[in-house]
Amino acid sequence: MIAAKNTGVAALVAVMMTAMPATAKTMVYVSNADSREISVLELDAQLGELKPVETVPVTGTAMPMAVSPDKRHLYVSLRSQPFSVSTFAIDRQSGKLGLLSTVPLPDNMAYVATDRTGRFLLSASYTGDKIAINPIDAQGAVGAEPVQVVPTRKHAHAILADRANKHVFASNLGGDILLQYKFDAMTGRVTPNEPPFVETKKGAGPRHFVFSPDDRFAYLVNELDGTLNAYRFDAARGTLAETGSVSIVPRGFQGGAPASAELRIMPNGRFIYASERTSNTIAAFRVDGATGALTPAGNFATETQPRGFNIDQSGRFLIAAGQKSDSATLYAIDAESGALKELKRYPLGKNPNWVEIIDLP
Repeated sequence: MIAAKNTGVAALVAVMMTAMPATAKTMVYVSNADSREISVLELDAQLGELKPVETVPVTGTAMPMAVSPDKRHLYVSLRSQPFSVSTFAIDRQSGKLGLLSTVPLPDNMAYVATDRTGRFLLSASYTGDKIAINPIDAQGAVGAEPVQVVPTRKHAHAILADRANKHVFASNLGGDILLQYKFDAMTGRVTPNEPPFVETKKGAGPRHFVFSPDDRFAYLVNELDGTLNAYRFDAARGTLAETGSVSIVPRGFQGGAPASAELRIMPNGRFIYASERTSNTIAAFRVDGATGALTPAGNFATETQPRGFNIDQSGRFLIAAGQKSDSATLYAIDAESGALKELKRYPLGKNPNWVEIIDLP
């Protein structure tokens, strides 16, 4: 059963925020593809509200984003011609964005991430069937000349380095594999690991993946069959071994084929969340800290076509954006059950699709 939306939660917020220590500003960045802009908001944890800060225009279809490890720069992939990435400096006091550069990327990139040092930008091209690695200079700007471009099977969809920064992985939705690479953090180059990939179920459509905070487990959401795979991660060898799979589609839902999208794990690793765009829901799962196994914790109604969402560093809030609702919803996360409680909806630009949340350094 899908949990009902709940807007009368002022008392819940008050209880959650009681005695919360003062912290630096928490900033939220949402890319709006069709209106070609970035919505910048501040998350007020005391009030449980989002406050608009500014709207920043970009020169193309803004979609995937990434934040540098030091929280000083935001990288935005522009998926219209000419395919490129914009680097923004994040003001340390206000969280506002200042454009540093826009440079070409090797293709239309559906995913961007930095390595764990922030010296390289990793990107994956769904339409171009490739991954690429570009240098990032000392000022935080992406270099136009890639270090490496690597062909993949059909539809590369996401790319990440492990937390030790020794290995890189890339999902191939059309190839039903997760590619495994060794990563040279000095040069930024990758080489195939052994084995070079792990297979998913045929037709699953591997999309986005995350590592657990302790780097012992990894999780992969499959777009086409609505499942979430759990993996044991051998950090020394840089290899994954599947340990189980669960459905993220609400029980009994018959409204159409699955279209899984985003995947995020709590900073403490206790819960993991996945969005599903056909049922317009977010599925929650409790994570067994010893085995990495997943136990369902509910399916929660959300925005229409929830392509992007994220969790703040405190683990108290989740923000989900709806591509077809042009809005985002702020939720409070129950620390014990993982349940989502709707606090408030906010209008955004056209086709909001990616959410980044940071605490200012």
